[in-house]
Amino acid sequence: MEFRRITSLPPYVFTIIDSLKVQARRAGEDVIDLGFGNPDLPSPEVAVAKLCEAARNPRNHRYSASRGIPKLRAAVADLYRRRFGVDLDPETEVINTIGAKEGFSHLMWVLLQPGDAVLVPSPSYPIHLYAPLFAGAEVREMPLGTDADFFETLRERFEYSWPRPRVIVLSFPHNPTTTCVDLDFFAKVVDFAREREVVVVHDFAYADLGFDGYEPPSILQVEGAREVAVELYSMTKSFSMAGWRVAFMVGNAEVVAALAKLKSYLDYGTFQPVQIAATVTLNEAAEHPKAVREVYQSRRDTLCAGLNRIGWEVEPPAGTMFVWAPIPEAYREMGSVDFASMLVREARVAVSPGVGFGPGGEGHVRFALIENEQRTNQAVRNLRRALDRL
Repeated sequence: MEFRRITSLPPYVFTIIDSLKVQARRAGEDVIDLGFGNPDLPSPEVAVAKLCEAARNPRNHRYSASRGIPKLRAAVADLYRRRFGVDLDPETEVINTIGAKEGFSHLMWVLLQPGDAVLVPSPSYPIHLYAPLFAGAEVREMPLGTDADFFETLRERFEYSWPRPRVIVLSFPHNPTTTCVDLDFFAKVVDFAREREVVVVHDFAYADLGFDGYEPPSILQVEGAREVAVELYSMTKSFSMAGWRVAFMVGNAEVVAALAKLKSYLDYGTFQPVQIAATVTLNEAAEHPKAVREVYQSRRDTLCAGLNRIGWEVEPPAGTMFVWAPIPEAYREMGSVDFASMLVREARVAVSPGVGFGPGGEGHVRFALIENEQRTNQAVRNLRRALDRL
């Protein structure tokens, strides 16, 4: 049989590392998994309690609203008002999605069709590259580096692309590179998009994970942004609710309405008790993201200090729940897949190969801050013993 939409997909390189990890664990080895960015922190107790209560009510077992129940959308609007000083209309500028990946993927169906082009940073979170391809569009990659003027790269890639891109995809703080931007950057992007009538999609997955006083800005804080931009906000990292699949798209009313129309054909929304629990969490556990941020910052400090101590030089990130580490010079010729595979076999530490985030990620590996400080220190000790050429 021929499966045309997925035939051109490359092998998912992360499965190589996962397979080695599983094999080692079956053999009784203790593998410290710093690869998959799967939050390990518990969800707020109020979320769990409200979910249990709401699930016992038979009225909540029926179909829900694909756009999200009104109180949930109102709670998101309140969050944006408190956190970013942005006033959103919950009726026209907020929509619930079944996780950010679902929301982003279906949004690409709304915005793009075969023959269209989209600008995406490189390297990039895989769905940012492949969701446009599923929609039949062509992806134009924009190299992303901490030393480069990324806005100028964006401008250049747009001007030299044909057809002209209809969509610009951004995500800051950035996964995997941890690159962060300020509000001036977003102001330039918004002005650029308004001049050229381009839609900007900002995946704001790490909205609450800024360190050392850095506060990640929302693109919607820029005047005029809602004319051209939408933003995806997720409860996955900020509220440690990864498996709950609760996210939102906010911003431009026309784009929100278009996604709502598509979703009305595709789903009946998240299970209503989950939506009710998410509403209560947004309203009553507003301080939870601050506690989450402190945990990740402590883990970042532990990992980065440990790696630098053993001779693996890394820069502590200003945001996200990751550390983007250049492969040490002595091992760089191996490539990221072979190097990450060696770390599982020799150090019993799993990391993500950089090339899994596109060709622009080669030469790096990504550490996820998903283990406590004790386990992280153990990982550093294992790496010190295994990497004799540091």
